[in-house]
Amino acid sequence: MKQTRADFPDGFLFGASTSSYQIEGHGFGGAGRTHWDDFAATPGNVVRAENGDRACDHYHRFEADLDLVAAAGFDCYRFSTSWARVMPDGRSVNPEGLDFYDRLTDAMLDRGIKPCATLYHWELPSALADLGGWRNRDVASWFGDFTETIMGRIGDRMYSVAPINEPWCVAWISHFLGHHAPGLRDIRATARAMHHVLLAHGTAIQTMRGLGMSNLGGVFNMEWATPADDSDDARAAADLYDGYYNRWYLGAVMKGIYPQNVLDGLEPHLPQNWQDDFGTIQSPIDWCGINYYTRKLIAPADGPWPHHQEVEGPLPKTFMDWEIYPDGLYNFLTRTARDYTGDLPLYVTENGMAAPDRIRDGAVDDPNRIAYVEAHLDAVLRAIADGAPVRGYFLWSLLDNYEWALGYEKRFGLVHVDFDSLERTPKSSYHALARALKG
Repeated sequence: MKQTRADFPDGFLFGASTSSYQIEGHGFGGAGRTHWDDFAATPGNVVRAENGDRACDHYHRFEADLDLVAAAGFDCYRFSTSWARVMPDGRSVNPEGLDFYDRLTDAMLDRGIKPCATLYHWELPSALADLGGWRNRDVASWFGDFTETIMGRIGDRMYSVAPINEPWCVAWISHFLGHHAPGLRDIRATARAMHHVLLAHGTAIQTMRGLGMSNLGGVFNMEWATPADDSDDARAAADLYDGYYNRWYLGAVMKGIYPQNVLDGLEPHLPQNWQDDFGTIQSPIDWCGINYYTRKLIAPADGPWPHHQEVEGPLPKTFMDWEIYPDGLYNFLTRTARDYTGDLPLYVTENGMAAPDRIRDGAVDDPNRIAYVEAHLDAVLRAIADGAPVRGYFLWSLLDNYEWALGYEKRFGLVHVDFDSLERTPKSSYHALARALKG
């Protein structure tokens, strides 16, 4: 890699990210059923109906996986906790689940790795989904109880914590587009999920403050919206996409507002007295995380709100068919600091690419991933030079894993996983990063 650690400011943190359901093996350790298990068991939802029962078996192999984190020279490991592992029915506690995260935390600290936790990465217990899940306002208090349970056990040893990974995915892709669990396509369910996920975020922040915790943040996935042409209609369509994808969540947490162009479509479907919840939603955070992968070209379209469509872009694409657009990361880092967060520390909490990686002669050569990371690190350095207070960068992901509705086909990892033998093989990108982090 052309960059080394020396190119970044003193104290800049590098890490790798994972999520519980995607790697742990949800069939182990007394974990309860999740709405992802239900979604995957429904024909047509997930490639080959694959689920996270075994995944990468990180549950039994976490010591060796953390050795890989340490050997690469990463400062931090960003992991998530499974609600259904800790509370199989969403409410009663599973001691085995708490014990697992206890061991995992201590194993990080033993290796000099900073534990960076995310409380929720999409694995809602099925018992709570039966009660309406993210459509039900009570989900915020349920989530507060989970937060108190898991952080009451391991919170004293966390370097940082964020409540919810990618609220747009929790709400929109899952309740409006139907691509993720619970697989709904319902505008009223979407509006309520978009609001309740933020209420749950604020509730968790308040709960952790009550436990005496600090260094708490929010993690938002962002996708740059480019008008498909120079028309006013295309610009309006892209601005609406930007509104419900990016500005809805960040604006609520940082400013206590929802974008008006999004309210024009969703306000009739929001819960009663939704404005009264901003006091909780705006619970102060200590840092802001941005997950960034790609951009979309947006064009106007006929039909019901939101009256737009995605169109094919001209840029090189990853194995996910996502355009490679590093300028979008620069744009978000500088815009977020300018318009929302000011001097609050910013972290790139996820960035990476999928590729059709194969083992050849015992090795995995992935030069396209190295080039992708280099280009996005350049964007980070440009943003820092222009005044954005970026304090760290986390790769997605440490391991090839369960890629949700796409099953095990899309490989994002720095480490190749053979999903039959579960053997780990560090890729050339892993070795390149290890050299860079020692520089």
